[in-house]
Amino acid sequence: MTKLKPIAQQVVAIVGASSGIGRETALKFAAKGAKVIVAARSEPGLLSLVEEIEAAKGEATYILADVSDFQQVKAIADKAVATYGRLDTWVHAAATGILAPFEQITPEEFKRVIDVVLMGQVYGAMAALPYLKQEGRGALIHISSLEGRRSLPLQSPYSSAKHGLEGFLESLRVELQHENIPISVTSILPAVINTPYYNKVKTKLGVKPTGIPPYYQPSLVADAILYAAEHPTRDYIVGDVGRVLDLLQRLSPSLVDTLLVLVGFQGQRTKEVKSEDAPNNVFAPITGYDKVEGDFRHWTIPSFTEWLEKILP
Repeated sequence: MTKLKPIAQQVVAIVGASSGIGRETALKFAAKGAKVIVAARSEPGLLSLVEEIEAAKGEATYILADVSDFQQVKAIADKAVATYGRLDTWVHAAATGILAPFEQITPEEFKRVIDVVLMGQVYGAMAALPYLKQEGRGALIHISSLEGRRSLPLQSPYSSAKHGLEGFLESLRVELQHENIPISVTSILPAVINTPYYNKVKTKLGVKPTGIPPYYQPSLVADAILYAAEHPTRDYIVGDVGRVLDLLQRLSPSLVDTLLVLVGFQGQRTKEVKSEDAPNNVFAPITGYDKVEGDFRHWTIPSFTEWLEKILP
């Protein structure tokens, strides 16, 4: 059985940390005494995050990285070990997306989402595993999505990437078990979360996109990540609605098809006009969104069944 260190004794790398779930997670790890190395493409976001952590007497360093490039991802793990002497937990949250009908997505756009959302996570595991093996234990925590269990319309590249991630983690987990290597491999599967994701992705819907409400706050996902950093966990669905959707998908995928035909198209559109030429973060970072929360706090609800993930194997 894998035994993980207390958070206060850990060195944690957090990839995709300039905003949203990654940023909130970095703040919470640092507040509990972990030494954190944070990575993203947005230098202003990383600088402000490190300043916030240090102002609260935490310890952090940053490195710029585009996760579609393996050497840049490897540099994150290398810097963690060079700075703090080891690596205990790897948290991979970097993502981008395009909301559009499949026929309006170019091959280059589709591939870019796969490169960031799937290959970036693969590169993360490749970079972190040698150092975790050196320590003889540790945690790989990958931020997946309920879209890894159930794809949504208008998000075919992102859903494809998350399904690929789930397949990759299942394979890796069994290989490590076969080798009797005590490294925990966790998939965190959030429902719709109130982060700046929907501000930053590319849209070809003619309007600013949204997740299908209700939303949950990023702190709920960060709490799940911190739990998995101390308690070996296979999968952790975040949000009651996510657990309901997962159950429905298992019982009747065709029923979920029908529900998504009814709510999945209008439900991902706001009334705010937005051009497909508007700035987006698919190929390069954009400024102005280096924060934890997005614009949908008024649509957030609490979740009451998180305890389920802590008692299930």
